[in-house]
Amino acid sequence: MSTAGALTAASEALAEQEQRYLMHTYARQPVLLVRGSGTVVVDAEGREHLDMVAGIAVNVLGHSSPVVRAALESQAATLVHTSNLYYTRPQLDAAQLLVASAFAGRVFFCNSGAEANECAIKIARKWGRLHRDGAHRIVCAQGAFHGRTLATLAATGQARYLEPFAPTVDGFTHVAFDDADAVAAALDVDHVAVLVEPIQGESGIHVMGDGTLRRIRELCDERDALLILDEVQSGMGRSGRFWAHQHAGITPDVMTVAKGLGGGVPIGAVLAAPRADVLEPGDHGCTFGGSPLAAAVAAAVLRSVLEDDLPEAAARRGEQLREALLGLRDDGLPIIEVRGRGLMLAVVLDGDLAQQAARAGLHHGVIVNPIGTRVLRLVPPLTITAGEVDEAVRRLGLALRDAATEAAPPPAP
Repeated sequence: MSTAGALTAASEALAEQEQRYLMHTYARQPVLLVRGSGTVVVDAEGREHLDMVAGIAVNVLGHSSPVVRAALESQAATLVHTSNLYYTRPQLDAAQLLVASAFAGRVFFCNSGAEANECAIKIARKWGRLHRDGAHRIVCAQGAFHGRTLATLAATGQARYLEPFAPTVDGFTHVAFDDADAVAAALDVDHVAVLVEPIQGESGIHVMGDGTLRRIRELCDERDALLILDEVQSGMGRSGRFWAHQHAGITPDVMTVAKGLGGGVPIGAVLAAPRADVLEPGDHGCTFGGSPLAAAVAAAVLRSVLEDDLPEAAARRGEQLREALLGLRDDGLPIIEVRGRGLMLAVVLDGDLAQQAARAGLHHGVIVNPIGTRVLRLVPPLTITAGEVDEAVRRLGLALRDAATEAAPPPAP
């Protein structure tokens, strides 16, 4: 590229078509991606980039994974879709593997994290009607992100997402993140559940303390409420355990899953422990949820994560990545801290450099995700190699130098 993050002629032509034919709901990075393998993606000009975003924590096995491809090809040759009016083997396989990775319970399949959280909210409301005299309110955390449907936006509770779509769905109380005392103060007779992320992703990677999560579990038991954990982004081995809540040694009543579950194929799921398993025929449904095609891929991805011990790999590579990023700080680059767990990390920048750094990263062949003005989110494939970690950090260092230079004020005359 002649300038960092500039669109070339081929990309500009596609961008013009997008402006004409697609709703303007995304602020896209100025690059046209055409293929990928593992941690590497290739743009329309043939340049290779190390992808440290992985489809926003989705491609846990990397791009064009042989595991995903084989499952897609095999299942597409036999049965793609049936609806949920009939039994299918892939859905049962995926459900069994999901339960084996987490805790005893039963699974509902859908298509996305927002759908999974909608289902969890409905479970809580019905459970409250059955067991808590109609209590229906849910305690959520400030800074959360649970999806973009009307109910999950209300659970998210952030004004910038909610205000364009007022009035807000009622039933959610928001308290400080990682604050068990705040949860205790809010969890009264009108509240039937607590819904939190063990690691917040969209707010810039904030880890809930293990002690906090254990105390919230105790509060839910003491006050006869459900604990619902949103593991849409933090799950599937990304944190260094299969599920992020396992670091705290607790078990939720309900867990929502998506993103990495399908390794790039859209699928979501809700796992409800026996205590929370209240949905009956007719209570909920999803035409495409757990289709043979998506479920076959999910089963293959689950097996691969389990058998290849990718959570342990994420822990090792995540520590390597953290130390290498801190090394950039020690070399004088504008980094304040690195926070997160496993391969779910945020680089907090010293200055409003995130957008410039992401654009410069495209020039140097590394893709990172800017959140706001001062945070870069790094959620690469769990299959990233040690060499790729080192090279990605080297390239990011070059991008940060460019961003800092671009942002520096001109010398005094």
